[in-house]
Amino acid sequence: MKANEHEHVIEVTDLRRVYGGGFEAVRGIGFSVRRGEIFALLGTNGAGKTSTVELLEGLAAPAGGQVRVLGHDPYTERAAVRPRTGVMLQEGGFPSELTVAETARMWAGCVSGARPPREVLALVGLARKTDVRVKQLSGGERRRLDLALALLGDPEVVFLDEPTTGLDAEGRRDTWELVRALRDGGTTVLLTTHYLEEAEALADRLAILHEGRIAATGTPAEVTASQPSRICFELPEGHHLGDLPPLPELGVCGHEVQGRYVRLRTRELQRAATRLLAWAEEAGVELRRLDVRSASLEEAFLGIAREAAAGTASASADVKEYAA
Repeated sequence: MKANEHEHVIEVTDLRRVYGGGFEAVRGIGFSVRRGEIFALLGTNGAGKTSTVELLEGLAAPAGGQVRVLGHDPYTERAAVRPRTGVMLQEGGFPSELTVAETARMWAGCVSGARPPREVLALVGLARKTDVRVKQLSGGERRRLDLALALLGDPEVVFLDEPTTGLDAEGRRDTWELVRALRDGGTTVLLTTHYLEEAEALADRLAILHEGRIAATGTPAEVTASQPSRICFELPEGHHLGDLPPLPELGVCGHEVQGRYVRLRTRELQRAATRLLAWAEEAGVELRRLDVRSASLEEAFLGIAREAAAGTASASADVKEYAA
């Protein structure tokens, strides 16, 4: 461990990014990432994920606010930050005529304290592709090469922008194991991903961006807990929804019925499930196709996005009414 394991190695305060024409892509966000933590930035297209990561990588200066990576400004103190970080962009853009080994050796020459290229290529599953030209690699193999080059310098902080795009299921799982191993070795990982299952499986904490602002942040469990759980089942023959105990007494906050199939939403899952099953026992009926589960990160993400969009629309309407 190179420093206090509880140290915040990434600190973002009131960060803003404005493009030409006045478009504000990042609108005053703030978060921190501890050493040895996997932190995921989520959001729909245009939410500000890549714009934020580019500021963290020092590729541009913020229009406002402050970024600190390993205690330094990554833009004005790039020389102090760059040797200690690894970056995996969405698109590598490497010379197509070079082989995988040549590309890794070339990149190693630009990195301080580079690990042996063959060692890193083996780590990402490219040991048998070293003599293959980059142009002959599949999309998934190119992503593996991108990841290998990000890890060549044995970085303290790694930025992974959509790291498993183009990988098959096996490649994705292998990459997850590698990212976990990096975290367990003390490396800090900040990643963006469109795969919510990936964020749920990997992230210690995450932030959901919506239109340049943070709509929710916390551990995956904390974020999913903000959304209702669900209980789904098929009504027994001869019974109707009205035969159930009153839904408010079950702790149900919403429901849908499609034919005989019922979906209940609740923020008190144990209470609702216990009382529903007690009713079925007393009535002597079987609840077929019974499915009881907490909200997934995907459901939480979609719910938070809807709520954020509704809040934006409401604020816009209020402004228009005030202006009128």
